[in-house]
Amino acid sequence: MCRIYRFAAVFCAALVSMAAHAQYAGSSDAYSELYDSETVSSFKNHVSFITAAQLDGRKAGSEGEKAVAGYVYSCLKGYGVEMLTPAEGELFGIARNQGDTLTSRNVYGFVQGYDRTLNGHYIVIGARMDNLGTNVMTVDGQKVTQIYAGANGNASGVSMMLELARLVSTNSLLFRRSVIFIGFGASSETYAGAWYFLNRSFKDSGLIDAMVNLDMVGTGQNGFYAYTASNSDLNSVLASLSSQLQPVYPELRADELYPSDHRAFYSSEIPAVHFTTGRYTEHNTPRDTESILDYGMMERELEYVYNFVLELANTDREITFRNAPAQVRTQGTEDVVAYYDCDQRPMFLNSTDPRQFLEKWVYQYLRYPEEAVMNGIQGTVQVNFIIGKDGKVRDVSIAKSVDPSLDNEALRVVSASPKWRPGRLRGEKVATSMTVPVEFRLEKKTERRRFGINGR
Repeated sequence: MCRIYRFAAVFCAALVSMAAHAQYAGSSDAYSELYDSETVSSFKNHVSFITAAQLDGRKAGSEGEKAVAGYVYSCLKGYGVEMLTPAEGELFGIARNQGDTLTSRNVYGFVQGYDRTLNGHYIVIGARMDNLGTNVMTVDGQKVTQIYAGANGNASGVSMMLELARLVSTNSLLFRRSVIFIGFGASSETYAGAWYFLNRSFKDSGLIDAMVNLDMVGTGQNGFYAYTASNSDLNSVLASLSSQLQPVYPELRADELYPSDHRAFYSSEIPAVHFTTGRYTEHNTPRDTESILDYGMMERELEYVYNFVLELANTDREITFRNAPAQVRTQGTEDVVAYYDCDQRPMFLNSTDPRQFLEKWVYQYLRYPEEAVMNGIQGTVQVNFIIGKDGKVRDVSIAKSVDPSLDNEALRVVSASPKWRPGRLRGEKVATSMTVPVEFRLEKKTERRRFGINGR
């Protein structure tokens, strides 16, 4: 076991030296140029170590889990993270029914923010390190050991957490709040590592503003999701990113796709978002191997989550656990509710996702004004409107202007919208205010439009 443990440190040190010369430039184009091959290579190397057969599926409390903890420590330290645990991790025990104690460990450190007024507050980025271990079965009279490698569950999440640590450490001068990176031990034992961190280990847990959980993020070909337990503040951050050009956009889910360590943070009333690619057919089987991972999609998810954490770490608004009562404003004689405050949000063509409206209506009928094409004018027009109780779109206005020609075209198309299914609050139909970004983008003299969402 000592040999495996030493190999973890050497293996990760090699990865760190490979990536040390690269810098993260913040834009998707620069990201692609500088990190495509290196990021995927790092992902593969991380997953290869974490799923190695010698680690026997890294069951909670096992030598395999201990080796992964050593690997995570070496990588984080090598990436410039200030470590807060010993190299073997911070030990904790779990009493079991058999009368014995399972010993596991957490590994964590932090990158300090630059803002003196906010760097005493933290954003936590976590991923579970353990998996199911092994299973012995009899085949044709012979005992066969099955190894649950857990490539997607959760070598993928640990790998993404490590690469986020590298990016944040490299760009620490961009982050106002401090960012903690943690590998949780014994997650399979009722999220014991996360609970121990919050209740026994980290003394400033009251200063954690939000948590980002990365669990099962490697099968993005089937979808990419964000679950916030309907926290309106986190939803607003997600929405603000959706109005920017991103390599991928997560689908905001109202249902929890998979229980994980974010639950421990909910129990401590800390807002948390779970990024995941959801359940998959190989889940909790020996077939969960590296071959099922989509590394290209993981790279795009990495860039999105980095941008999300940057936004979260720099926001001036307080991120609260308990949502405030729905904000209702009166316009004329009618009460108007913000989109994200509706119990049941307005629907366009049977979808509550505003991107459906942009894809199926706005970008189908939008015409790039000729004078804007000739003058090379492009940008994103933010359009406000209200969906009445009758489902009709009205009171369309410009929230953020780019150019009169683009503004007028965006107003024309949104104003001509077919009826929506109105939103509801406490079971009653309500008028709902929304904002959508209508993007006009030129590329090589060819009209090109991209889009996101921004409900408010």
